[in-house]
Amino acid sequence: MIRIRKAADRGHANHGWLDTYFTFSFADYQDREHIHFRNLRVMNDDKVAPKTGFGMHPHDNMEIITYVMEGEITHKDSMGNHGAIKAGEFQMIHAGTGILHSEKNDSDQQTHLYQIWIFPDKKGHTPGYDQRPALNGDSVNSLNLIVSGDGRDGSMQMHQDASLYLGKLEHGKSLDFPIAEKRHAWVQVTKGKLTVNGNELSAGDGAAVSDETALAFVGGDGGGEFLLFDLN
Repeated sequence: MIRIRKAADRGHANHGWLDTYFTFSFADYQDREHIHFRNLRVMNDDKVAPKTGFGMHPHDNMEIITYVMEGEITHKDSMGNHGAIKAGEFQMIHAGTGILHSEKNDSDQQTHLYQIWIFPDKKGHTPGYDQRPALNGDSVNSLNLIVSGDGRDGSMQMHQDASLYLGKLEHGKSLDFPIAEKRHAWVQVTKGKLTVNGNELSAGDGAAVSDETALAFVGGDGGGEFLLFDLN
């Protein structure tokens, strides 16, 4: 079963400095039908204006992933980490017992990013930080493992039995992904267009997948990019 979450049906807030869309309930946007999917709790599609950003604020007991698609964001936290996450790069924060962090767009151009929260396997983990550089050109027409529960194949490790892949497909190119028994998946289209098991999806669209044995991806007109979550 595949349930489509269209981009236009998401929650939306525009604060001037931040234009954001919510796939799941977040802040003032509350939707009983879309609170979370499995361990995937937050999927925010954020556009941050130049010279603005998220000031220092706390988090705990959450695995937080940021994917910067355009521009860059400057990270600073209470663990002493400080630096820029640029377009194409991923950031991993283990909030654990508690952290403070800020994410600022110090540049002169808009920053477009996805912020993703995943429930950890338990509370009380030691806070931690990791960052993944942008993929090279060989990543096109393939699935690239970014984060996993066991850190395999050089991926960043999270405290959850889940995996995050970045997929990029040129027009007409295809990829298949087998889904193990009792596993689930979430697909989030970040750029362009593609089909998933025959369902046409565009940038901002998501799809919750359960009781399927495989996913077949085909790049649409102009190609497409997507995040694929393998969830327990």
